[in-house]
Amino acid sequence: MTAITSDHNTALQGTTPGAPAPHLGGITRFRRAASLHIGRDDLLNLMEVVLEPAIMTLTLWVIAFCEEGELTLPYLILSLMLFSLSFPAKPRLQESFARSMVDILLGWLFLCSIVLFFGYATQSLGLFSSHAVMTSLWVTPLVLVGAHGLFRLAAPLLLRAQGSKQAVVIGMNEQGAELATRLAQSPYTDLRLLGFFDDRNAERLHNGGSHTAPLLGRIDEAAEFVKRQGVHLIYISLPMATQPRIMRLLDALRDTTASIYFVPDLFVTDLIQSRMETVCEMPVVSVCETPFTGSNGMLKRLSDIVISLLILTLISPLLLAIAIGVKLSSPGPVIFKQRRYGLDGKEIIVYKFRSMTVCEDGAQIAQARKGDQRVTRLGAILRKTSLDELPQFVNVLQGRMSIVGPRPHAVAHNEMYRKLIKGYMVRHKVKPGITGWAQVNGLRGETETLDKMKARVDCDLDYLRNWSLGLDIYIIFKTVAVVIKDQHAY
Repeated sequence: MTAITSDHNTALQGTTPGAPAPHLGGITRFRRAASLHIGRDDLLNLMEVVLEPAIMTLTLWVIAFCEEGELTLPYLILSLMLFSLSFPAKPRLQESFARSMVDILLGWLFLCSIVLFFGYATQSLGLFSSHAVMTSLWVTPLVLVGAHGLFRLAAPLLLRAQGSKQAVVIGMNEQGAELATRLAQSPYTDLRLLGFFDDRNAERLHNGGSHTAPLLGRIDEAAEFVKRQGVHLIYISLPMATQPRIMRLLDALRDTTASIYFVPDLFVTDLIQSRMETVCEMPVVSVCETPFTGSNGMLKRLSDIVISLLILTLISPLLLAIAIGVKLSSPGPVIFKQRRYGLDGKEIIVYKFRSMTVCEDGAQIAQARKGDQRVTRLGAILRKTSLDELPQFVNVLQGRMSIVGPRPHAVAHNEMYRKLIKGYMVRHKVKPGITGWAQVNGLRGETETLDKMKARVDCDLDYLRNWSLGLDIYIIFKTVAVVIKDQHAY
């Protein structure tokens, strides 16, 4: 969902991916709405984006004074680097406290890796005492977590001290009711919703949600009410098909000083990475787009190369041992090559250690089941521990796959499920992954029912909506834990 101002206040409200969930059913389409900073105070926004960079800088300064007795030039340069690399910080108030803590710690780990790497490469680590470096590594994340916790406690008090702004919603429909519910539930907004305006009968109005805002009148009464009550913000939540009515409403509201936002009913579709863009200076709203465009795509590819090279180097003796074991355990090739669909639905060849007595890649392929007679004795161990997937790190280096992404299905399965599950092929807006959001949420292994496959696809689409590098790192670590205890791979 995207909010766009009218002529009174032409601006775009940004979106921040919220915390993903494995299978959210009916509320999935509202996740984008939950991440909007609707009604967020400007001071609160400013404090959010500078809090973490400022805390890192100040913590380093304190450590410098404790170690050196003064702020020397190397510490000053390093503090400027930390600030520039971390500014602007990701707004976190809309996330859960636990998710925020994980993101902060992962972000600090990633930032430390960059700084230490370049410090070692340029031999500038010697400018700092080892005690100062070690102190910074563990003190800074603790201070960041504490500062964020205090900020969460102080933010509602700060908003109340500044007073609230009055708002109304025109259109008591599904998205209007959801917006009202979000405003009512969020402690981090300075908006007070007065109510709705709508022309429909009471029995046709949408009364879902936990909001208690009343119906204030008909739509043609809204302009007079806004002027009389000094309303600050107006959210127009009317179907796009009612354009003539919307234009008449905007004409009537020109005589007010309120900021006007349009809440389109775009999320009756399943938005994937929606955002406002321009084509030849014409505004367009993306409905379905890959998250890996521009710098995000470069960051994703760079992380894939670095992590896969590191892993392949560490596991090379294990790869050799498994290859020998597969060759000796049963006749057939060591590496099983299978056609899968990759980025943009194009066919790719995916590598796996052979775990079965057959190498099926035809028009019909039966998924492996518990007690499957085709699985070899060694293959059962490889599949259980996901060691059969290790050659796919070579696919990552080739650029065919990513470490994290929707798991690739056999071409035969794709052709079947794309006809049965709406939006199935959208998962191919990104490269397939060795592991994914579905796999760490209990949807690993056999999907013997259509509902299970649909749940897996829902998770894949959630991943596309909410991608971040921190989410990728979280999935990688979570995969290790899942592989150890999971019972679903056969």
